[in-house]
Amino acid sequence: MSSVLTGRSRWVALVVLCTGMLMIVLDVTVVNVALPAIQHDLGFTPSSLAWVVNAYLIAFGGLLLLAGRLGDLVSRRGVFLAGLAVFVAASLACGLAGSQEALIAARFVQGVGGAMTSAVILGMIVTMFPEPREQARAIGVFSFVASAGGSIGLLAGGMLTQGLNWHWIFFINVPIGLVTAVAAIRLLPRDRGLGFGDGADATGAVLITAALMLCVYTIVKPAAELGWGAPQTLGLGGATIVLLVAFVIREAKARNPLVPLRIFRSADVSGANAIQALTVAGMFGMFFLGVLYLQQVLGYDSLTTGLAFLPTTVVMGTLSLRYAERLVHRFGARRVLLVGLALIAGGLALFARVPVDGGYVLDVLPATLLLGIGVGGSMPALAVLAMSGATEQDAGLASGLFNTTAQVGAALGLAVLATLSASRSEDLAGQGAGAAAALTGGYRLALLVGAALVAVAFVVALAVIRRSAERPSVEPAEPALVLTGER
Repeated sequence: MSSVLTGRSRWVALVVLCTGMLMIVLDVTVVNVALPAIQHDLGFTPSSLAWVVNAYLIAFGGLLLLAGRLGDLVSRRGVFLAGLAVFVAASLACGLAGSQEALIAARFVQGVGGAMTSAVILGMIVTMFPEPREQARAIGVFSFVASAGGSIGLLAGGMLTQGLNWHWIFFINVPIGLVTAVAAIRLLPRDRGLGFGDGADATGAVLITAALMLCVYTIVKPAAELGWGAPQTLGLGGATIVLLVAFVIREAKARNPLVPLRIFRSADVSGANAIQALTVAGMFGMFFLGVLYLQQVLGYDSLTTGLAFLPTTVVMGTLSLRYAERLVHRFGARRVLLVGLALIAGGLALFARVPVDGGYVLDVLPATLLLGIGVGGSMPALAVLAMSGATEQDAGLASGLFNTTAQVGAALGLAVLATLSASRSEDLAGQGAGAAAALTGGYRLALLVGAALVAVAFVVALAVIRRSAERPSVEPAEPALVLTGER
C-alpha cells in the first residue's frame, strides 16, 4: 500500500522532524551554560570538564555521515526513530549520572543518538517537498531550528540551571523525545531504503567513522590544549589524513560504496559544504566568545546572557520562517547566500570592536542583529545548494554530509578561536594589562579571525557556486522519493 505525504500532513510531519532537530541542537548550548554547576557537583577539573562536551562531539561528528547513508540504505524513518530512542535513553542516564565517568559515557551515547536522529532529517525534508518553493520554505524552517537553536539553548540552559539544577537540562529531553517519537510513528510514513545490494560496505563504514572521530578528537583535544604544531597533534592529524585517503580509495573501488563519490561532482554541493564548514567555524566567534565576553567582562549571569541573544534568535526566525523562501525564489540561492555571508562577516567584525566597559545596546546588540540577519538569510540558501545535487538515492547521504561539515567546522572553529583568544589574553596580561582588558583583547582578535573565515567562505561562494543558482529554483531533475508502506 503506497502512501505519499501531501498537503497539510507534510507540514505537520516537518514540525515533528524539526522538533527532533531542535532537541539535538539545544542540547549542545544548554550543556555549555550548565558546565560550572556540573563541575562543582561532580568535582571535574577544568581539563576533564571539557570531556562533557568532547565526548558528545566525537560521537556526533564521527557518525553523522554513516547515519545519513544508513538512512538511504535501510530506512530514514527507521534511523530517525532509533536515534530518538538512543538519545532519550542516554539523556536519562546523563541526568541520573552521579560520577564523572558515568556522565561522560552517557554523553558519548547521547552523541550517537543525536547523529542518528539529525543526519537523516534534511534528506527526509527534500523528499517530502519536491516542489521548489515549498522545499525552500521547508528548508527555511529547518535552517532556523539548526541555526537559532543554539541561542535558544543559552536561554533554556540558564532558566533550567538557575531555576532547578543541571540534571534537568538532560531530564527535559525525555518527555520531549517521547512525544516526538510517538508523533513520528503516527505521522511519518514508512519508507523502504535501497538495500545493501552486493553487500554492506563495512570497510568503508569503519574507515570513515574512524577518520571523522579521530579528526574531531584531534581538534578538540591535542590541538586545543597542546597547539597545532605539537607532535601529538601532527601525528593524529596525519593518521586522520591516511584514513580519509584509504576511505576514498575504498569507495572508488567498492561495488556498493557506502558513500558514492558522484555526490562530490556537483560544484554547488561541494562548494556549499566547504562554505558551511568555514562559516560555522567563524560564527563560533559570536556564540562562544560572545558569551564569554558577556559573562567574564560585563558580568552577566547565565539567564541574562540567554536573554541578550534573544533578539538575534527572533531575527533569525523571522527571516528563516517567513522570508527565506521568498528571497531564494526571487533572487536565487547564490545571491541570497552572498549577501548573508557579507552580513555575517560584518557582524563579527563589528563585534570585534567591543571595549572593556562596553554596553549591550551600543556595543553588542547591533553586531548580533547583523549576524542574525545574515544567518537567517544565508543558511536556508546554503542548505538548498547543499541538497541541490542529491538524487532520491543520495538524499540521506547529502543530509549527513551537510551536518558533518557543520560539526567539523564547529569543532575546528572552537579549537582555533579559543586557542588564539587564550594566547592573546596571556600575552596582554604579561604586558601588564588588567584581567578584563586582557580577556577583551583576546576575544577581539578571535572575532576578527572569525570574520576572516567567513570572508573566505564568501570568496569560495563567489568562485565556486554556479551562476545558474542565482536564478529562481526550477523543478528538480530527479523524481522525489516515494514513501511506501502503511502507517
